[in-house]
Amino acid sequence: MIPRILVACEFSGTIRDAFLARGYDAWSCDLLPDEKRSNRHITGDARDYLDDGWDLLIVAHPPCTRLCNSGMRWLTTPPPGRTIADMWAELDEGAALFSDFWNAPIERIAVENPIMHRHAKQRIINYREFSQSVQPWQFGHPEFKRTCLWLKNLPALVDTDRLVPPARGTDEHKRWSRVHRMPGNAKQAKERPRFFPGIAAAMADQWGTAALQEMRIAA
Repeated sequence: MIPRILVACEFSGTIRDAFLARGYDAWSCDLLPDEKRSNRHITGDARDYLDDGWDLLIVAHPPCTRLCNSGMRWLTTPPPGRTIADMWAELDEGAALFSDFWNAPIERIAVENPIMHRHAKQRIINYREFSQSVQPWQFGHPEFKRTCLWLKNLPALVDTDRLVPPARGTDEHKRWSRVHRMPGNAKQAKERPRFFPGIAAAMADQWGTAALQEMRIAA
């Protein structure tokens, strides 16, 4: 009995490979091809595969630009060349995507996203507040990047290699803020959501074990 795991919205294979390394039947799926050219990657819309008998769904990097608090300003003051109607349409699309994943016919679900604004929450079916937020430095990476996790039938992640964050204003603090200081160009748009191996390992160890134990008991 081996849990089947789908990692949606991931082209790097970081989370998928963490589960594979521990013997799980893990697959990634993204609109982009896998950058490692893995035969464990599905290129396409992950929503088309949600009914394929998965035991665990992890949604790694769903489009969140219109859902998160930091992007709320664009709903009233769109960027150059865009309209307010464009912004609200993209909000509806993002909320529908989150809803499809969150309400998927899969026993265990984890969805990653930044903190959402009220308009996003109102549009998500069966919305509830996030279960926990984690930082890379809790899992051995000297970086700041708060990640919120919406969990369904999964335990909260436990720190595995907790570091001590540097004081604000120091050069080290600036280095830890690398992700937040990235420019907003196309290249960095692919780099910003890249997952941290330490968090991926914790997911594989903790969620994979939880799923396996539950499946054995149910059998």
